Amino acid sequence: MDELSKRLAKAKVIGLDTSVFIYFLEDNPKYGPLARITINGIENGKWEGVTSTITLMEITVRPWQTGHELIAREYEAVLVHFPNLSVVDVDRDAARTAAQLRAKYNVAPPDALQVAASLNFGAKAFLTNDRRLSRFQDLIDVLVMDDFVEE
Repeated sequence: MDELSKRLAKAKVIGLDTSVFIYFLEDNPKYGPLARITINGIENGKWEGVTSTITLMEITVRPWQTGHELIAREYEAVLVHFPNLSVVDVDRDAARTAAQLRAKYNVAPPDALQVAASLNFGAKAFLTNDRRLSRFQDLIDVLVMDDFVEE
């Protein structure tokens, strides 16, 4: 976990994939500690976080599906008001960058949009647990959570 902290501190601005927030909110036994290090570091200003509105959609789907409107709204409020975290809109620039990423790296639209939003915001690292996104390593330091899990 120390290695993850070092890599995050080196980047200063970190793009966050939706999985980081899900692991944090659900206190995932395997990845929760890594998510907490990341989220707490953002909250305390050790580094800055960025994610896109794709995350807002993805973390609230399940509460909406199960009729838990208050939880969905609480997740949204926490996300958009979290200190040192920017939730950026998927605008025309992000869409253009995402299209270029999809053309070059053959990734799914949500993944391309997440990485594009982070790149456009100036992130130097992207934290995910999707190893397929390592193909962006030449553009941004892709940190796969599985690589930092202490067994």
